[in-house]
Amino acid sequence: MITVFVGYDPDEAVAFHVCANSIIRQATQPINIVPLALNLLNDYTETHQDGSNAFTYLRFLVPHLMDYQGHAIYIDGDMVLLDDIADLDRLFSDTFAVQVVKHDYQTTQSIKYFGAKNENYPRKNWSSVILWNCEHDANRLLTPGYVQQNTGSHLHRFTWLSDGEIGGLPPEWNWLPDELGQNDQAQLLHYTLGIPCLNKSTAGVEWYQERALTEYYRNNN
Repeated sequence: MITVFVGYDPDEAVAFHVCANSIIRQATQPINIVPLALNLLNDYTETHQDGSNAFTYLRFLVPHLMDYQGHAIYIDGDMVLLDDIADLDRLFSDTFAVQVVKHDYQTTQSIKYFGAKNENYPRKNWSSVILWNCEHDANRLLTPGYVQQNTGSHLHRFTWLSDGEIGGLPPEWNWLPDELGQNDQAQLLHYTLGIPCLNKSTAGVEWYQERALTEYYRNNN
């Protein structure tokens, strides 16, 4: 069973459902899709004031939610899978505490969805797809209290880890079409400026196709 945590924000719930549908359609192994929603967490209270969505900080609770055992995948809700999640899972290595796509780019868009600022910062978008080695000793720091007390820059830049504890993933597993353009080899599309129905992206064909499949029913006219 592959456990996949997907960020959920009630203000853009359609994103989660479209993302989950794309995971299910492409998967070839049993999967456990867990909505990472604030209202489902009884031992964590969000105290940060700088999150651009409801799950900005919740991703760092995945090792805790897994009882610091095994491994799990985290992805943002504003994504569409174009390939089998099992192929991503097979890239897992217990050598590392986390594995991420190590983006190195400067955004050309100062504003993203809902008018939020889109700032440049080190390791931008590294934390949007994470293969978590939940039982790695370094990740035992990530208790609810630790996440509550630390800043976004500390957490999203994986500052509690050494560089050698952060493994890489192929860029196709976290491709940013609004920022990087089209990639026919992309396996996961990440609409980091906002899902296409919110920001009217011209790079959102695949997302709209997946939304249509999500809303489809057999007798739909």
